[in-house]
Order: sequence, then C-alpha cells, then structure tokens
Amino acid sequence: MTNFLRMDTIWKNTSTRLLDTAMRLRPLREWALRQGEKQLFDQFLVRNEEHLPRKVQEMRYLALSNLLHSVDRALADGRIAPQVRLTLIKTLVGSVLMGERERMDPFAKRHGFDPPTLLVISPTQQCNLCCKGCYAVSSAAEKAILRYDVFRRILNEKKADWGSRFTVITGGEPLMYRSDGKDLFDILADNRDTYFMMYTNATLIDDEAARKMADLGNITPAISVEGWEKETDARRGQGVFSKIQQAMDHLVARGVPFGVSATATRENAETIMSEKFMDYYFHEKGAIYGWIFQYMPIGRGFTVDLMVTPEQRKWMLEKELEMIYRKNLFLIDFWNGGPMSVGCIAAGRSGGYFYIDGHGNIAPCVFFPYYVDNIYKVYEEGRNLTSVLMSGYFRTVREWQNSYAKASEKAEDVQNLLMPCPMRDHHKFAYDVITQFGAKPLDDEAERAIADAGYHSRMYDYNARVGELLDPIWEKDFLSGKAELAGPDRRPAS
Repeated sequence: MTNFLRMDTIWKNTSTRLLDTAMRLRPLREWALRQGEKQLFDQFLVRNEEHLPRKVQEMRYLALSNLLHSVDRALADGRIAPQVRLTLIKTLVGSVLMGERERMDPFAKRHGFDPPTLLVISPTQQCNLCCKGCYAVSSAAEKAILRYDVFRRILNEKKADWGSRFTVITGGEPLMYRSDGKDLFDILADNRDTYFMMYTNATLIDDEAARKMADLGNITPAISVEGWEKETDARRGQGVFSKIQQAMDHLVARGVPFGVSATATRENAETIMSEKFMDYYFHEKGAIYGWIFQYMPIGRGFTVDLMVTPEQRKWMLEKELEMIYRKNLFLIDFWNGGPMSVGCIAAGRSGGYFYIDGHGNIAPCVFFPYYVDNIYKVYEEGRNLTSVLMSGYFRTVREWQNSYAKASEKAEDVQNLLMPCPMRDHHKFAYDVITQFGAKPLDDEAERAIADAGYHSRMYDYNARVGELLDPIWEKDFLSGKAELAGPDRRPAS
C-alpha cells in the first residue's frame, strides 16, 4: 500500500459516519473521487519525488485512479452492502491506509528502511481441487496446516513491528483451513483492524460463506478463473466454472466486493486478455479488480512449455496498457505490470512482502519457492519476523531489487521494469542466490527444478528473448516517450 496510495489529508479528520454518507450520496462521492484523483496526480506526476520515468508514474496513477472508479461503480450499483461499506471505511481506510506512514516510522528509524506492507500466508496447503500446474502443489491429501496460535502471532507481530494491517491469504484453498477448532472466519474476527484479500477457487463460497464475509466486512475474495468454461474446467475440474459463477452471484447478493485472478498460459492468453472476457467479469459479474498471473514453471508438473511465449507477453503488454489507459480497469499483471509496483516486491522489500506456507517455511515469494527460515524455528530461537528480513538471503534479493529499480536519482537509469522478476526474467540471479545461501525447496517439484540444468538453460533463453522484445519498448516508450496524460481528468498530452 505504501508505494501506491497516501490520502490521509482527505480523510484524516472525517468520521466513519460522515464518510459513509459521502459514499452514499453521488454528488459528494463524485467530489471525493475528483479530489482523490487530483491528489494522486500531484503525488505521482507533478511531484514525482521518486524520480521515476513519467510513463511509470502514469501507470501507477492510472492503476489507483481506475480502482477508485471501480469502487465508485460498485457503490453506485449497490454491489457493496451497507455494513460492508462501513467496515471498508473503518478498516481499509481508517486502519490500513490512514496513518501508515506514522506506523512505519519507528521501524524505519531503527533499521534505516521501511518495512514490508503485507505478508502473503498459506495457512493450509489443503485444497478440494487438484489443478494442473498448481504452484503450491495443493490437494486434499496435503496436510500442511499453520497452527492457529502461530497464525495469530504472525499477524499481531507484523501489526506491532511493521504497522502492517493488510494480509493476503492464499493456499491451498483458504476456506479449508482448520486448526484447534478454528477456521479462517475466526482469524478475520480476531483481526478486525486488518483487511484481508483471499485467493480462492470459490467452489466453497455458498450463500452462508458469503453472508459471513459480509458480516465481517474485512475480506475480499480474488477468484481464480482460467477463461471460459472449457479452459477453466480443463485445468480445475468438471463443473468448476459453474460453481465459480454461482459463488460470484452469492457475493453480489450479499454485497461483498470481489475480484478475479487469471493465470495466463501459452494456451489461454488470448482468451483471458480479450475484451469479451474482461467485459464479462468486470461488467456482467461485478468484479472490482483483476490480477493477471503469467504461468510460472514451478509447482505440480512444472514445464516451460506452458509459459506464455515472449511474443505473447509483448502482445499482452499492449492489451493491458489499452485496458488501463482506455477501458479504465484496475488490472495488474505481476510481470508486465512491474512499473506499477516499481519492480519486484518480494523478500520483504519496503512496501512489499514475503511468503509463509502451511509448513511455516518462509520464501521470498510464492513464485520463488526456496527458503532458509521456518517460522516455528524462528520462534523457538526467540527471534521474530523482522529477524527473517535481516537474513543474508533476503537482504541480497533486496539489494538486487534496489540496484535494478532505483539505480540513482535519475529516471533514465531505472532498468526495465517490464522485466521485474528475478525467477522469471533474471533467472541467473535467482539461481545464484538460491545456491549461495543453500536455500531449501518448498516442495519436491522445486527440488527437481533447481537440479535440472535443462530447465535453467531454457529459462536463460526465455529471458534473453523477452529482453529482445521488451527492452526496445522500455527505451522508446518509458525512457524516451512523451507523456500521454496532461492532467487528472485524463486529457491527452499535447
């Protein structure tokens, strides 16, 4: 959150009830929307205190502006229930966004850098599906479950030490989590000052689950989709597409905001990036946000052959820019969208995150499946989450991130943020840091990958070809390109 949005000056002295009134009344909501856009435009494009290329700042501005517009449409359409709206104001605005700088300052003063903004946690590796290519190798047979007391301690510790009040839950299937007679809804109830996003296959979201989410109000599901029925059922199982549609209907009926999460492969990239697909989920089904994950060759049955081709990746970038600039969608591709996060956010980077799986193993990222620390051992040794940040393994990754994305105070020295990922786009660095620190694999598939010379060779070739295609775009459109926007009202630059 810290790299994206600071709107304290708008909300600071405004009560929850007054904000709720403003959200319900269209003229006040439109005024607030305009003020928010002006402040974002000033932060990113006028002041640009980070000295980043103008096109990078335009993308960051548009991402958040599009999110504001998406929420506005949901409020206008009645897709966010009154009690959910109140909790969004109290938790997401009041606890997560407001005061974040002040909450991070004690950490920054002690350590000389800002802490991570969030954690990604897989509290269970169990899943009721067994999808092809699952990065977490999840299934019903997988028994890894994070103990409830440890789960709570992690959340309390990051709030106290980092000021972090945003958490991403992944899996396995999060709704299958059970520990000490507790489930995911107990975690949500125990952490009402934290806002959660949950990646889910949605097959367990019935009306009762949607009602609980609405009553708690501090969670948004990001629902996995693979395309239309054919593509989704082929990867996830017969009848899953239909269950996803029903789950979305339950969430809309209960007024719970949700998004979609699509995995792009060589086989479905054109489908999920089509206007028809986007219009269906954003406008017909009611999604507020969308994440694009390009298939990573890790996990169950990993294969480089399923990755989008370098040519498809370039085409996807062009389509994604069109969706962001012209269709006003909050849509982020975690690889092509590297400019919006100013590069890789793994390994506990300032404003970023790291990953804890159901065994308690701690990796830089869900797609960087190698670890040196385990949370159970960390606690047994009297250490804490911050000690994980200080490991040589994580520090080395962060040093690479900083040198890549912010080499100096000059925008022209920023390296190609369209290729931000150490595992996917700079595989030699990833391999070297894993072997340097003796990082252990999260699963058998990761162990096979690190020992496979042919796998690494193909990744190096992929990196080189992607660079051939995307480096000229970075040079021409980002480092040398002219501004497209003249102001927060999206006037084209002259």
